[in-house]
Amino acid sequence: MTRRALITGITGQDGSYLADLLLSKGYEVHGLVRRSSTSGLARLEHILQHPVLGQRIVLHHGDVTDGQALSRIMLEAAPDEIYNLAAQSHVGVSFEQPVYTAMVTGIGALNVLEAARCLLSRHSVRVYQASSSEMFGLVTEDPQNERTPFHPRSPYGCAKVFAYHQTVNYRESYGLFAANGILFNHESPRRGEMFVTRKITRAAARIKLGLQSRLTLGNLDAKRDWGYAPDYVHAMWLMLQHDQPDDFIIASGQQHSVREWLEEAFGLLDLDWRDYVQTDPRCLRPTDVDRLRGDSTKARKQLHWEPATSFRELVRIMIQHDLELARRESSSPGPTAEEA
Repeated sequence: MTRRALITGITGQDGSYLADLLLSKGYEVHGLVRRSSTSGLARLEHILQHPVLGQRIVLHHGDVTDGQALSRIMLEAAPDEIYNLAAQSHVGVSFEQPVYTAMVTGIGALNVLEAARCLLSRHSVRVYQASSSEMFGLVTEDPQNERTPFHPRSPYGCAKVFAYHQTVNYRESYGLFAANGILFNHESPRRGEMFVTRKITRAAARIKLGLQSRLTLGNLDAKRDWGYAPDYVHAMWLMLQHDQPDDFIIASGQQHSVREWLEEAFGLLDLDWRDYVQTDPRCLRPTDVDRLRGDSTKARKQLHWEPATSFRELVRIMIQHDLELARRESSSPGPTAEEA
């Protein structure tokens, strides 16, 4: 019997890679799409236009902040697995839109859990909640594991903590198979261009081809544990195949600064980033997370998950993609942007 999965946030980086993975495993995939996102289906076009795979994906218009509509969609799709990836996921934006972030990232997750609980009366269902390393915030130990206390430093981190605890609560209160995946930073060519890693690779490629002259960033000393998104969505799937619902950290165990990203990305193009990058205090956040590094020992032992892509390979993949994008841009007429 064909398994069905519902992905909220399917139009995003993780949602699109997860759809690829599930379709490769024979799933019927349902995706929740906001009306305002219908013009942003670029990450799914290769699926939607495929003569076979396009027949096994169904998009539903809805929003995780609308609990009633979400419950209706759940009943229609009747998924065996639910992956809640919907969120306002940009930390910087969460300071500008804290209430919206709390509604989508926090209350939205609660609506997903409640709809899943109602679905239990019809058939069993498993829920994956996309938690975040940003929940640790002001870290008290290095590396961070599943027992490390949370101290979020942004509205986004606070909303994710709320969603995390609600997931645990629904698991313990109602017997719902609900798992938290505490994923550390994971990047790819499908990463949004407002995120720092993609800002860097896009700018480096455009500077190489003369389409851009400089790049402005904030804190270059912030350190993160970066991995490759396709590796990490595989871990999401593994969590819902596990015997018991649980919470797992997914991370590479290595830490690199934004400065190291610049050195690696520009270096791949034989450029010295210092000639093109400037910092601006206006790019700094009211509070920042200085360093994050995850200990994924539990996932490696229980899920048999391992990251397959190194930091250097990740940067190379993104640079190659954005260099090709810049080449296409340079061959089409249009104004030259000076700055990202």
